[in-house]
Amino acid sequence: MYESWFGLREKPFRKTPDPRYLFLNGVYEEALEQLTFAVEEMELALLTGEVGSGKTLLSRALVDKVGDRYEVAMILNPRLSPRQFLRTLASELTVAEPRYHANELLEQIHERLLALDEAGRAALLIVDEAHLIPGKPTFEEIRLLTNFQLDDRNLIAVVLVGQPELRDRLKHRAYRPLTQRIGAQFHLTPLTLEDSQAYIGHRATVAGAARPLFTDGAVRVLHEAAGGIPRVLNHLATQALLEAMGRGADVVDEAIAAAAAASQNLLEEAG
Repeated sequence: MYESWFGLREKPFRKTPDPRYLFLNGVYEEALEQLTFAVEEMELALLTGEVGSGKTLLSRALVDKVGDRYEVAMILNPRLSPRQFLRTLASELTVAEPRYHANELLEQIHERLLALDEAGRAALLIVDEAHLIPGKPTFEEIRLLTNFQLDDRNLIAVVLVGQPELRDRLKHRAYRPLTQRIGAQFHLTPLTLEDSQAYIGHRATVAGAARPLFTDGAVRVLHEAAGGIPRVLNHLATQALLEAMGRGADVVDEAIAAAAAASQNLLEEAG
């Protein structure tokens, strides 16, 4: 739509978690390093952040970074009973015919993990939206997975990804047996103004921009309206580019950014 107007190959602020667009400021770089270390040590890790803070994109970057040595199982909707959770995990680990009962599923998963280890590979489980896990029994199955180990190493690394309420939930005494096994945990904080400037520039460059598309004043307006949340910033930046094209402008200035932010505020108020 607006790509040709601004000389872009593709839309720079899409919602899909494309690792090419990962912006590694200090916070995100540290988070990725900690998660990578936890996976290499085959530990349980926890990543939290507000809605739209980039957790899913960071987890995709983690998968790319650890490479093919890992058989990756991703559970994107964990609103599952313990048995459903184990069946989903078994399928993700390419167990041919997952059984019905939980104890049999655990045996199948254990056998698959041992086979991976014998082949010189390891297993990585990423549970996205982990704050949606319905109850303690499913968390207990996750804890039991960390019992699968040999004398000198664990057989599966687990990364729980969720909103801040996941961290609050795990503070309860009932979850202590699980939290005691967490080897790394990180909370993503909102972007600073400087981060937002670099973030917008990075995404535009990846999409093919040969020049700045936003003035510093425009970025300031969008950053304040988004509260430093990348997903909201993406949406507002897209609206600003459309607004600029509609006005026949080849750069987003402060006035155009303010119009895009005001339009978004009107939609939220109407909702």
